[in-house]
Amino acid sequence: MTAADIGRLGRGRLLGYGVGSVGTGVFSAVPGLLLLYYLTDMLGVPAAVAGAVLVAPKIWDVLLNPLVGAASDREAVRTGRRTRLLAVGAATLPVTFALMFAVPSGVTGGITGGITGAAWSGVAFLLAATAFASFQVPYVALPAEMSASPAERTRIMSWRVVCLTVGILVAGGLAPAVVDLAGGGRPGYAVMGVAIGLVMAAALVAATLGTRWVSSRPGPRQLGPAAAFRLARGNRPFFALLAAFVTQALGVAVMLAGAPYVASYRLGDYGLTSVMFVCLVGPSMLAVPAWARLARAYGTVRCYLAASAGFAAVALALVPAIAAGSLAATLALTALAGVCYAALQLLPLSLLPDTVHADAARTGHAQAGAFTGLWTAGETAGLALGPGLFALVLALSGFVSAPVESPVAQPAGALTGLLLGFTALPAALMLISLPFVVRYGRLALDPAPAPAKETV
Repeated sequence: MTAADIGRLGRGRLLGYGVGSVGTGVFSAVPGLLLLYYLTDMLGVPAAVAGAVLVAPKIWDVLLNPLVGAASDREAVRTGRRTRLLAVGAATLPVTFALMFAVPSGVTGGITGGITGAAWSGVAFLLAATAFASFQVPYVALPAEMSASPAERTRIMSWRVVCLTVGILVAGGLAPAVVDLAGGGRPGYAVMGVAIGLVMAAALVAATLGTRWVSSRPGPRQLGPAAAFRLARGNRPFFALLAAFVTQALGVAVMLAGAPYVASYRLGDYGLTSVMFVCLVGPSMLAVPAWARLARAYGTVRCYLAASAGFAAVALALVPAIAAGSLAATLALTALAGVCYAALQLLPLSLLPDTVHADAARTGHAQAGAFTGLWTAGETAGLALGPGLFALVLALSGFVSAPVESPVAQPAGALTGLLLGFTALPAALMLISLPFVVRYGRLALDPAPAPAKETV
């Protein structure tokens, strides 16, 4: 029995798939939220170097993900499953994640110690990014194969986004709290890496076992990477949707990277990082079902546009709230941004399988792996460049890096820079994404004609 033969999926199968996003949400959020701060304020790494540490492994990931996608499709043709790559990622990602925050105690401060610590975290991040690709790429490909019904795929994505929200809450709410409970400083971060890695492992293994029933049949024969991407590049709606999603992922990643700095230097308490993060992500659990209903009533693309514009407006409204030091207004606006953030997760992911199915009619190959390889490469690029872009804002505005044991007063320009980097920059990126959403809507209604039969 194939996924296309199944009607309404039971909650067990929906949860069996969705729980994997607890683990992927943790990995997507924690490096962007805490790794930059760990490097600059725990290890004393200069902001520019720390930004490079965050970006370099993700550049590798961007190159790797499409290859993993093609490999996932080839495995599916051979075995009818994508389980093997999922298992490899589930086994290796938690370990490499913990190593990112486990710089040996012998690596001390100063330029030499800071660079050595940056190299340790950078190599561990590179290995973790590779493991993440092994899991994430086939994982994102599964919904297109779990059901042939667009409405059912929206249900699948609703469960996934709720689980993703849980993972991000673990990252933003629990991870900083574990650091504090473990005594703070570098030892606290090391304990956090192990604890959060165990949570991640449980979620990834559960999803690997819970999706073994999914039958994956990309096409009549195996395609090499070059042939797969030749066919894929004609899918114009997919690339318009991808451009919107990546631009928005970049904006969200910039905001995540800025949260610890706003909490520490504008609101006066690093502990508020967890509170801000919960306010941003927590509303998603309630907002996802509401956005799903609105999408059915008014159209997915229309709701996607409204949520993107709403996020930009709220981000701009945060500027005077934070500048005035109003904690209540800051948290309230952050929660409102969280309502929009729920749609930015649910709606493009609901549209992604539609582009895969539409392309199958065009080419005769349902290349879920190839498309999700490109999708996750783009998402990875956005999430990686976000902290790097925020680090660039810090460097240009004169931010002074120093270990937490030896705090320094930040110049006024740095305080202004980190505020605008947290608010105005994400708002601008959201506005840039709007034309891509509009273009997707137009192309989805007027897709490209089927190409002449291609020899591959």
